[in-house]
Amino acid sequence: MQTNRLSRETLLPMLAAHVIQHGLGGASLRPLAKAAGTSDRMLIYHFGNKETLISDLLEYVAGIYSAALEAAIEESRPKTRQECFARILTQAREPAMQAFLVLWWEIVAGAARGLPGYKKAADQMMTKQLAWLETQMPQDDPDPAGGARYLMTLMEGTLMLGTVGHARTAREGLLASDLSSENSSDLAGDLAAGGAGD
Repeated sequence: MQTNRLSRETLLPMLAAHVIQHGLGGASLRPLAKAAGTSDRMLIYHFGNKETLISDLLEYVAGIYSAALEAAIEESRPKTRQECFARILTQAREPAMQAFLVLWWEIVAGAARGLPGYKKAADQMMTKQLAWLETQMPQDDPDPAGGARYLMTLMEGTLMLGTVGHARTAREGLLASDLSSENSSDLAGDLAAGGAGD
């Protein structure tokens, strides 16, 4: 182990790669330490405690997710909320993004169970995602913050419903909203591909 070159800044990319590929696995320090080529004691040394390590790690992962979305989304701002929603939903269904979604739902489940650090990490991740989504709203949107929250709510629900075999429910909900279009409803339906459909 080469602990003399390790710092928070050098550890976070290694830890992030591990949790994106393998999940948090109950956030045990030993697998994280092994992935970083160090000991669990050195992780605590660099982060202070396990809760801070998890929180910092998941904030870092949220940044990677935002950067991946940013790189994949067209350079021009969407003209409507509908277009914004369709672009992001298209990206979210890409195979490269699936590991992030699985990790996100693992974090949500940990927060629901009251596991230490998970609620704080989920809050930080959601705050970061909402800030990013706000920058993606149409230039002339009358309420970018409200629009970002609206689209986030629809996306989270659409992705979750598609994953659990209720793409049809998501599709019908989108058609009933003011974001209805053949494009966005087809995207919701496509999310079930590979999962169960209804």
